[in-house]
Order: sequence, then C-alpha cells, then structure tokens
Amino acid sequence: MAKPAVGWFEVTGKDGPGLQRFYSTLFDWKIADAGGGSGYGLIEAGPQGIAGGIGASPDGGPGQVTFYVEVEDLAAYLAKAEELGGTTVMPCDRPLEGCGAMTVGPALRSQGTTSSDVGG
Repeated sequence: MAKPAVGWFEVTGKDGPGLQRFYSTLFDWKIADAGGGSGYGLIEAGPQGIAGGIGASPDGGPGQVTFYVEVEDLAAYLAKAEELGGTTVMPCDRPLEGCGAMTVGPALRSQGTTSSDVGG
C-alpha cells in the first residue's frame, strides 16, 4: 500500500431504517440487507467511491459517522495521531491478526464525537 486510503465508511444513528431511506433516496444508493436480522445495510462502492454501511447505533445512542483508513503500520499511525492531539479510544487488541483502533481528533473530541478509525 503506497498511501493510507479510506477503505470503508459507516453511518449509524437511533433510526437505522430512516437513515437508510434518507441516503438511498438522496444518492440513489441501492442498500442491501447485511442479513442475520441486524438491520444493517450495505452500500456497494461506486466507480469512484468506497463501500460502506448504514444502520442503527449498536448502543442505541445518537450515532456517528466513521471512516476507516487502511495503513501499513497501525502502531505508528496511532502514535502520530496522538502526537497531533488525537486520542486512542479503542486500541487494537490483536495486532498480529490485523485489526482496527479508533482514534478521535482534537476538534471532534471537543464536540464529544468519535468519527475516525485507523486499521492495520
């Protein structure tokens, strides 16, 4: 991987079906049910876009927008995020298997928002 790239996005909120209706109508997205009764919807990547998902917030909270960035050295990018004032709020618990870790930038933290994810 030459450069970190956004590989997935996710929109969650209290009303997952409402969010799916809104975004499918707004952008003419075809949202497929992820199955298993989850209520989570999958959006295929367009020719110049990335795939993503829309659904209810798992904890019933107000939700968030999250983007997932693929990087080669997860630990190095988490350290860099913290040097820039970010906070790791969900560390990687299995680095040898490949996993993600949630970080929050300083501007978003001041708003009580989590909205970025770095994956190795």
